[in-house]
Amino acid sequence: MWGSNDSLTDFNALLSVAPPSIASPADVASLDTALSASGVVIVDLDSGQTIYERGARHSLPMASLTKLMTALLIVEHHELDEIVTVPPDAPSVVGTDVRLPVGNRFTVGDMLSALLIPSANDAALALAKFHAGTMQDFSQQMNDRAAALGLTETSYENSIGLDDAKQLSSPRDLAILSMAVLRHDAIRERMGTRQDSIRSLEGTIISLYHSHQLIDIPLTASVTDSGSKMGHAIVTAGKTGTTDDAGQCLLSIVDVHDRRYVVVLLHSNDRYADMRTVLASLSR
Repeated sequence: MWGSNDSLTDFNALLSVAPPSIASPADVASLDTALSASGVVIVDLDSGQTIYERGARHSLPMASLTKLMTALLIVEHHELDEIVTVPPDAPSVVGTDVRLPVGNRFTVGDMLSALLIPSANDAALALAKFHAGTMQDFSQQMNDRAAALGLTETSYENSIGLDDAKQLSSPRDLAILSMAVLRHDAIRERMGTRQDSIRSLEGTIISLYHSHQLIDIPLTASVTDSGSKMGHAIVTAGKTGTTDDAGQCLLSIVDVHDRRYVVVLLHSNDRYADMRTVLASLSR
């Protein structure tokens, strides 16, 4: 999807002024008062143009949007058919989980599905320990990768997204990170899968349901007096995150008028209402 060079210069170029998208400043001006999220960025993925931003370079808690970096490190270093054993401390992880049975063995691909579809915290722990041995070592690698991508407003303390004073990112950095992860089919496909199941080598079957409620649902369509369709929007992939500090967070990849956008919402009071408002603006 993108070139192989991950330098800061390349990604800055993607987010700078570029050939115009379909959304004019007038189309998104109403977002200033319509959105509850305190951190917002909308980027045209085809041109690299930033369509709208609010607090785009402010570091905020990102909750489980953290798992995009977790997934990136895993796919960059492992094959999908490698085997991950669920560690003994997996059941003690707080927050969303899929009850991975301790000692059961799953492929990396299945663990990625648990990580990205229902946003399972126990899968994030298992993958971190599988790759680096400890959460601390994995977090250091996350920070190293963030630096290599030029994510200057991002820092990690865990692979899950649990609240921590140093677990922060900005809407702009998350948009850049989304460009990096979308190059990997294994991540992109799971971010857009509404429902799936995984099976351990021991025979445990776990059903997975995407935490992003708007995945693959046509959202905005209006018809003129002549019968022509004015707008159509669909979320093709995404990631959710929610903690006490972060509030409601949402990253969405959307298709509108045959254009592709990444929309990042941080610290929202109602992320789906915010997302529908954004899509209505883009689809005019």
